[in-house]
Amino acid sequence: MTETCNIEQAVRSNLETLGVQYEWLVVDPKFADTAVFCEKYGYSASHSGNTIIVASKRGFPKFSACLILATERLDVNKKVRSLMQVSRLSFASEEATTRLTGMMLGGVTPFGLPEAVPIYVSSNVMRTDYVILGGGSRSAKIKIVPEEILKICGSSVIEDLSIH
Repeated sequence: MTETCNIEQAVRSNLETLGVQYEWLVVDPKFADTAVFCEKYGYSASHSGNTIIVASKRGFPKFSACLILATERLDVNKKVRSLMQVSRLSFASEEATTRLTGMMLGGVTPFGLPEAVPIYVSSNVMRTDYVILGGGSRSAKIKIVPEEILKICGSSVIEDLSIH
């Protein structure tokens, strides 16, 4: 429980430091995964964002965070590989994700990530009036307008980040 409180505090601190306007949503951890969250709390998957950590598979490890809508599939093999300039990559394991971010799957957010991790945001996220993101743990979500994401240093909007 202490780890959950610590990561949520770190995420909230990052939001405050960046001057992000947000709504903090308390979530039952059993309903943190996107599909069940949307069903339980009445949000549309088209307004839910998934932050996916991607890792290189060869050489010195490189990571990126990709934010897409829950209705999208990340184009890992072409678009993300090109953005990261690596020959092989995959979704980071749960262990690698937690080690890198301090966050749990089901709660990963672009806020509070290490500064060296680039954040690629699907242009489709930016076309919504609001987006629900992880809050760092499985006990919280963040509701924001997409433009607030761009306050994060190292974030960039990417066309065709997803496969349709």
